[in-house]
Amino acid sequence: GQMASMFFNKVGVNMFYICIIVYLYGDLAIYAAAVPISLTEVACGNHSCSAGSVKYNDTDPCWGSVTRKDAYRVFLGVFTLLLGPFTFFNAQKTKYLQILTSLMRWIAFIMMIILALIRIGKGTGEGHPPVASFSGVPNLFGVCVYSFMCQHSLPSLVTPISEKKWVGTLVLADYVLILGFYVLLSFTAIFCFDSSLLHAMYTLNFTDNCNVLDISALRYFLGLFPVFTISTNFPIIAVTLRNNWKTLFHREGGTYPWVVDRVVFPLITLVPPIVVAFCTNNLESLVGITGAYAGTGIQYIVPACLVFFARRHLEPVVGRDAINMHQSPFRHAFWVWFVLIWAGFCLMFVTANIILTDTKK
Repeated sequence: GQMASMFFNKVGVNMFYICIIVYLYGDLAIYAAAVPISLTEVACGNHSCSAGSVKYNDTDPCWGSVTRKDAYRVFLGVFTLLLGPFTFFNAQKTKYLQILTSLMRWIAFIMMIILALIRIGKGTGEGHPPVASFSGVPNLFGVCVYSFMCQHSLPSLVTPISEKKWVGTLVLADYVLILGFYVLLSFTAIFCFDSSLLHAMYTLNFTDNCNVLDISALRYFLGLFPVFTISTNFPIIAVTLRNNWKTLFHREGGTYPWVVDRVVFPLITLVPPIVVAFCTNNLESLVGITGAYAGTGIQYIVPACLVFFARRHLEPVVGRDAINMHQSPFRHAFWVWFVLIWAGFCLMFVTANIILTDTKK
């Protein structure tokens, strides 16, 4: 926000905050759907070790006459009642929660890769993916944008660097490591599991298949893993969104009435994503749309515009011929326009995918 205020005009700053707000709404909707989905799979799933070849529908029974869709909405209601009130307060002192969450992520991440590799190594993998499938390409753009979202992590990665000459090397190594983990996780998944039965939330593939994991406690850990990690992040993101709303409407020297500050802003933060989660539990679509539209703005358009205007602002100060010892290999203006064009392609592909999918229905 501060950088946007430095280099953008008033319209640009407002567009930046709107983009951030839409992205955070999408984030909250994904989180609000992911937790009830995990709880539904654990509570309603068949854990008899013979259910790995079964794909459940929302209309299938969960408890007696209660369908899986009903159970999902019950869990969503409980999730809202338990975590929604945090939106009305400030989420502070979450350091130890974040450390615990990171530790759980690493354990689950490594566990899933190892389990999938073991199954593939035994020759019992069920995945037989085609060499290429163009039908999934449009949605792939949105999902990839969301998956490689990095603005949360870059500040902590770049800020501590005292020797700037290592910035490029460190960031490159970081991205290569991220890509390596993503490739490892994705390829082990498509060869380990039947693609027609693959859950959108990958952890759920380990909860009802004893051929992959026959220890009940670990199956429940992976099934409930999103519940623990997302539940700690939901209040933080909700408070961040609420504060962005306040900043967007803030006027110099003005203050908000108590009702607006303590009630209206938290409600407009909490209600929309919960309503979206009540209406749909399609995580793949939520991730694709959030990544393609708001995510493209956050990851591609805003940074490219910041670089463009920052360079234009700096040129009269330091001169055109100034030499920067730490200059980026992507310093040419071509790369700014390339990123913007790439963002346009992402938007077109995902929009086409949404239209084609709706047409088929």
